[in-house]
Amino acid sequence: MRLEVIVVSYNVRDLLRRCLQSVYASARKSEDWLAVNVSVVDNASHDGSAQMVAESFPQAHLIASTENLGFTRANNLALRALGFGSANEERTASAPDLVLLLNPDTEVVDDALGKMAAFMRDNPTAGACGPRLHYEDGSLQHAGFAFPDLAQVALDLYPVAELPGIGRLFDRLLQSRFNGRYPRSQWLGVMPFAVDFVLGAALMARGEGIRAAGLLDEGYFMYCEEMDWCLRMKEAGMPTYAVPTAQIIHYEGRSSRQVRWQSFERLWASRFRFFGLHSQLYSRRFRIYLRLLVRLGVAWNGLVARRRFAHGHQSGVRLKEQLDAYAKVLDLGR
Repeated sequence: MRLEVIVVSYNVRDLLRRCLQSVYASARKSEDWLAVNVSVVDNASHDGSAQMVAESFPQAHLIASTENLGFTRANNLALRALGFGSANEERTASAPDLVLLLNPDTEVVDDALGKMAAFMRDNPTAGACGPRLHYEDGSLQHAGFAFPDLAQVALDLYPVAELPGIGRLFDRLLQSRFNGRYPRSQWLGVMPFAVDFVLGAALMARGEGIRAAGLLDEGYFMYCEEMDWCLRMKEAGMPTYAVPTAQIIHYEGRSSRQVRWQSFERLWASRFRFFGLHSQLYSRRFRIYLRLLVRLGVAWNGLVARRRFAHGHQSGVRLKEQLDAYAKVLDLGR
């Protein structure tokens, strides 16, 4: 089988180096049956990332963009270079069997690439799969979720954990199916299990699944594109699974953390797009309740932010950035 690993990077040179080292080390574990190649799309980093790839990993296919294309467009650039989305049948036929979208802030553990590829090989109806993710400290990160509903939106928007006496209950809700989570026991087990979607931080897709669903939707700059992709594959009869024996460490959000409130705006722009596009899952009534929840949630969070500023826990500059982001999200939801 042929696997292409696509890594889209932005200003995380040292993490990218570690990620690529781990990819090539994992690839060697299964080289007798799995041919692994790597494409790196650098989104106009200014920390020397592209130069580092060219010098330290000459075997990788480097695409050095002159602009920040975002996660979705950058991945599609690499997918098109591989032959996906082409009208030319010869180019399409030459595309790899499997593609792994992998964040640069990840580290592949042992033979995780082979374990995911073996699952896809042995389960030909699967459209995509993802590994068990761990944070840097070794704790579990939920890496697969149910498609979001109003309960998840409410839990995300309302910091009720700050209210006296309900912090522990809130934590339990965050880890429950009310927040789209699957049981920890499944993640810590050995049996693959079906999920609605897996995180784009480490998403392995079958070539046939990509051809059936199409490329990633470039209407998403970043966030929710993996939900949309997995949903389209599911509608084509190719569901998504978690493979918990395959493990990857995720040094989460190092790129997006550089532009926190801009990332918040992009997250909600993507969510509104996802809910609006998929009317088979999200009715007009759902979208009305969604807008109401967002308005109330933004108002609540704005009050919390102003209170933190008044008590000296937040600077005036940070407060303005936060409130500006909330205002833009409200505009998006109208």
